Amino acid sequence: MSGQTDRRGWLQAAGAALGALWLSACNKLNDNPKVQSTLQKAEGLNLRAQRALLTRTSLAREFGEADISPDFRPNGSTNPSDPDYQAAVRNGFADWRLVIDGLVETPLSLSLADLRAAPARTQITRHDCVEGWSSIGKWTGARLSPLLDRAGLKPQARYVVFHCADTLEETPDGTGRYYESLDLVDAHHPQTILAYAMNDRPLPVAHGAPLRLRVERQLGYKQAKYVMRVEAVADLAAIGRGKGGFWEDRGYEWYAGI
Repeated sequence: MSGQTDRRGWLQAAGAALGALWLSACNKLNDNPKVQSTLQKAEGLNLRAQRALLTRTSLAREFGEADISPDFRPNGSTNPSDPDYQAAVRNGFADWRLVIDGLVETPLSLSLADLRAAPARTQITRHDCVEGWSSIGKWTGARLSPLLDRAGLKPQARYVVFHCADTLEETPDGTGRYYESLDLVDAHHPQTILAYAMNDRPLPVAHGAPLRLRVERQLGYKQAKYVMRVEAVADLAAIGRGKGGFWEDRGYEWYAGI
């Protein structure tokens, strides 16, 4: 176990250092093809290193109740202005549904009650932000893997895309909404959940209510909030600008493993 912890520590330090570099240089990244090429190679190295050193089911470190941060900082969007989302908030998400579609045999439309009845997991984990801060929280949610199995992924499916209700700025599809993606390795990881509770309470709006992604082996910007739809796709070319996520389309790495 100590060897695995050491390896994870090395990966985490490397990922945080690279993330800080990309954050400070994001504007230059979009203008410098050579830098983009170098970072893409580094991202591939990060992915290959983690997949080589850790098994597909190796868990991110989990903590105890006493380790939970008293003030878990919300970041990014904290109260989406989308009219449909605001109506759902006023209604207590009673009519809200999660859609799972795309390259699946049986598209799903699930209520919060449906998700709470699905196979679940509770985990106390550390959220590592690319901005350089960390917080520990307790998350409870539906495991993504059984939901995908229930929908029945088609053979050509290789990624899942998370479409969200929050708007940060204008996006290529004209909606401005946040989006993120995972490959099927991380989508099926046991700690990848769609969290509907935080610290034993319903997920707060500031942290992504009614549902947010937790993919604990990656950096914070991968933990998409306000998830409305999960779409199975064969490739990421048609998603945003083709890099697989809102921040990835602006220079961040797609694989943010730690």
